[in-house]
Amino acid sequence: MYDAPNTLGDTVDQTETKISARNVQVFYGDNHAIKDVNVDIENKSVTAFIGPSGCGKSTFLRCINRMNDTIDICRVEGDILLDGEDICDKKVDPVQLRAKVGMVFQKPNPFPKSIYDNVAYGPRIHGLAKNKADLDEIVEKSLRRGAIWNEVKDRLHAPGTGLSGGQQQRLCIARAIATEPEVLLMDEPCSALDPIATAQVEELIDELRHQYALVIVTHSMQQAARVSQKTAFFHLGNLVEYGDTSQIFTNPKDERTESYITGRIG
Repeated sequence: MYDAPNTLGDTVDQTETKISARNVQVFYGDNHAIKDVNVDIENKSVTAFIGPSGCGKSTFLRCINRMNDTIDICRVEGDILLDGEDICDKKVDPVQLRAKVGMVFQKPNPFPKSIYDNVAYGPRIHGLAKNKADLDEIVEKSLRRGAIWNEVKDRLHAPGTGLSGGQQQRLCIARAIATEPEVLLMDEPCSALDPIATAQVEELIDELRHQYALVIVTHSMQQAARVSQKTAFFHLGNLVEYGDTSQIFTNPKDERTESYITGRIG
């Protein structure tokens, strides 16, 4: 059986629901990729999505900030509520939604701009700074929250692409939180990183959960056990099981979950 998780932080500050999904279906053309997903994601905690490749976890993650809107053949049905409001309502501007629901991708993708301009980009677009002093403050605060300020404060005008992989990913996290989001989505944020950089990002995730609702897709069950308070197991487009991370890893209710955790399916 899988080792009992050594969660970085087991206490959840607040347990109110931030995101509610009801009967969510996703189709790519004729392919029914996500089937009847129902889940409540808590505020100020980390929720991990685990499961084999192609099981639908990243597809569902992209529903939460409507990234699937950018795919012509993709159709999403059902309800996804953020603080009780339907994010798929025609009145909702996807650009504004993505300011509220930030995203960090698998491969670090800093813009081909300076470190400063990477972080300042979102606040400029969304008019969050009245002047240069405001913008400077947002950039510093975001880089501090991204746990990279001390490493870059003397070279803010150097290109972001010149940083190491782990630094680039923390820069991307700083960029994502510069628009003051309420939710932070992370699609395998450590899969391109070495173990030391991975540990730094995991530590950062544990710090950020006190301010945001975090949802992380990960192939690493060890990572899910370390950083999350809730875990959702996806298999073949279905949300098989969702619950406290410690329960999912030590006493799963569904045979498929146990088979995945013990390595019999994957």
